[in-house]
Parts: sequence; C-alpha cells; structure tokens
Amino acid sequence: MLELKNVHAGYGKLKILRGIDMTVERGSIVALLGGNGTGKSTLLKTVSGLLPLMEGSMTFDGVDIGALKPHERMRLGLVQVTQSKEAYPAMTVEENLVLGAYTRNDRVGTLADLEKVYDFFPVLRERRKQLSGTLSGGEVQMLVIGRGLMANPKMLMLDEPSAALAPKVVLEIFANINKIAKSGVTILVVEQNVRMALILAQYGYIIRDGIIMMEGEAKKLISDPAVKESFLGGSVANTSKKLNA
Repeated sequence: MLELKNVHAGYGKLKILRGIDMTVERGSIVALLGGNGTGKSTLLKTVSGLLPLMEGSMTFDGVDIGALKPHERMRLGLVQVTQSKEAYPAMTVEENLVLGAYTRNDRVGTLADLEKVYDFFPVLRERRKQLSGTLSGGEVQMLVIGRGLMANPKMLMLDEPSAALAPKVVLEIFANINKIAKSGVTILVVEQNVRMALILAQYGYIIRDGIIMMEGEAKKLISDPAVKESFLGGSVANTSKKLNA
C-alpha cells in the first residue's frame, strides 16, 4: 500500500532522513521505532505531505504522491493522527469527530462510520455531547484516532499514540488499534514504546539518525538480542494476551 524508495527529507536545508526504504503491506500493522530525534515523526510528516520530499519516491496505493499536497493525499485515503493530540476543546466530542469527515459528502457513510468509531471507543459515545476540553488524556487520544477514522482512511498513520499516557490506558489504546486493523484499515504506527509496538505489529523498522538500522518480522525483532538489550523489558507474553483480548 505504501512504498518509500531512497527517501531524503528534512527542514529547510537540514536533512533528517537519509535514504529511507520502507514498505507497508495492505492490511498490515507496521511499526516504525526509535528514540527521540531519530527521524520517526519527520518520516510521517514527509509521507503525509507536511514536509517536502528532497529526494527519492513515494507511492501510495499505486499512486505517486511525492508532489501531492496533504489534502490530496488524504483524499486518497492516507490519514495521519499527529502526536500532539489536537482536539478542539470548545467543541463537543461528536463535533470533533464529525470534523474529521469534512472532505466527505456521503452523509449515510459518515453516520455509519460515526457509529463504528463509537463501537471502537464506547467511552466516546458516553461523552459525545461533552466538551472535548473536559476529557482525560487517554480519552483525547481515543478522540483524535476516532476523528482520523472519520476520514474513511485506507491507511492510518499514528504518531506516538502512547505518549504521556498511563500504562493501563496505553494497553487499552493499543488493543483498540488492533481492532481497527482487523476491520481492514492498514496501520503505520510510530512509537518509542518498542515492546508494545512490536507485540501489536507484524513488521517493524528501527530508525536511528535518519537511517533504517534494522527491519524484520516483529516476532523476530522482539526476540533479537540487540533489540532486547536496547529497548525491551517486562513480560511480552502477558501483554500480547491483553492486546488480543
């Protein structure tokens, strides 16, 4: 669904990404992993069109998107949920969700997708008339993911969905991401929580200094001694059972 070849990108003359090759297969969950300042968010911004492509090529669902504007990429079904958890605090939960469908003109489909979002996140149904500024951090994360789903994406890119959330809430968020993927939405998730992301994903890429340092099937990466030493801790088996509960 998404293919990057020799992608270089950055900010102004400052190059952050240096020759990224990456593939996201249709219907999969792929994790892009690494620490702060490694190029993860830069890559998502480049794919979504918020940063210009300096060199290389990007195709989405068979279409060359390298020169397309962000809204044009979104209309193709490529949707990003940013790390900043930007909900409009003076608008209700439902108003925020409906805003995610602003490029759509299929009212019946939009209402059906709203119900799907409420099925994924029942707490949003309970809070649908509540101002989003009164929500907890975890509820806001659910809201912005739900708003992304309202754009009817083929692929959803999630930037640090676990950031600044309590461990119990992180587990709930990731379990819901798993359900969304099973519904047919392809997922690219950028994370610092390497253990959780590799349990969730089928394939993973580890980025450092704007270069892919390691890639492979998630189940192999999670047992790789170098990955274990650098990133992992705790019980993988117990977390996996909870994600699929």
